Amino acid sequence: MGRLDNERAELVVLLRQRGITDETVLAAMGKVERHIFVGGAFASRAYEDSALPIGQEQTISQPYTVAFMTQELQIRSGMKVLEVGTGSGYQAAILAAMGCRVFTIERHPELLTKARQIFDQSGLRIVSKGGDGTIGWTEFAPYDGIIVTAGAPDVPEALKKQLAEGGRIVIPVGERTSQRLVIVQKNGENFTTREVDGFKFVPLVGKHGWN
Repeated sequence: MGRLDNERAELVVLLRQRGITDETVLAAMGKVERHIFVGGAFASRAYEDSALPIGQEQTISQPYTVAFMTQELQIRSGMKVLEVGTGSGYQAAILAAMGCRVFTIERHPELLTKARQIFDQSGLRIVSKGGDGTIGWTEFAPYDGIIVTAGAPDVPEALKKQLAEGGRIVIPVGERTSQRLVIVQKNGENFTTREVDGFKFVPLVGKHGWN
């Protein structure tokens, strides 16, 4: 094992210590090479449990946050998942490593181009497009899971409408500077929600986000 492999293994140990219990999530975090998605000057810090800049005033999320949000989706292989905010592509790669059919939307063309290059080089079959993720992607709906990787003022109704029966949305909701994680589950015509405090994301920009 090389240095980066060792650091990735150590990160998985840390995530387990911090309370991540889903073994499929931990296995994916141990498999996907985060340093490829970080790149540049920050690649040497790829396996720190911290968010890092990726350009366009965006960040690659803290590994614990990625693991926690993914765990809350309750992933099973074969699930169809929509990601709002491709960013570096790391979260999408984790979902793909868990056997999901992944659809992802990014509003920054530069970030989308870079993520697509990594997907292609890594042999990841992830469907992506540029645009406003707050309106979702009706063409492939409904989704078993929807994960939003930026902080919203509230849960967009457009996304709730694209959820399959029993499906879940995991989304940060709150102010521009700090949010709580909201987990929404569809049960027939009703939605149940619960919240987990203490998260911080870049703002979700779009029709049903921040201006």
